[in-house]
Amino acid sequence: MRIISGSARGRKLREPQGLDTRPTTDKVKESLFNIIQFELEGRRVLDLFAGTGQLGLEALSRGAEHCTFVDQRREAAALVKENVKLCRFEDRARVVQGDALTFLRSCGERFDVIFLDPPYKTDLLEQCIEKIAGFDILREYGIIVCESGLEWTIPTLTPPYEPGREYRYGQIKLTLCHRAGSVKQ
Repeated sequence: MRIISGSARGRKLREPQGLDTRPTTDKVKESLFNIIQFELEGRRVLDLFAGTGQLGLEALSRGAEHCTFVDQRREAAALVKENVKLCRFEDRARVVQGDALTFLRSCGERFDVIFLDPPYKTDLLEQCIEKIAGFDILREYGIIVCESGLEWTIPTLTPPYEPGREYRYGQIKLTLCHRAGSVKQ
């Protein structure tokens, strides 16, 4: 696992032991960042279910202003902290060890890009999207990037949230959601 592009390009990240974390493959990660490459410069990012932190770290490497990493598992949060330090992004990163839904309820900040990559065989993706929209923590014109298995379908979204394109890579699907801007009256 490595950083593909940007200021930390080529930096090897520490990987987890065991099977509790399913890192995004380099092929999917490269495709994902090709899709959102113009959405990162100077933006605030949330990497929910961070695992190793590779998605948020790639965003920071490509010019994101700040990234908040959240993972429930103590080992994963410690690994993210190590990887943040390896990439020298300590001044632009915050690592939270805690439950994703609890974090969304109490975060009190807004983000431009949110990465959602929970365990596939749970309903956490739907719950997180509902909480993000309900608490309205995505800034205008922001993007939610969902990684899932092929069978997952996006729940019904209410304005200003709307579904975007889907991309398939073998057994993995990336789904984008957007937040529209305010409607002037």
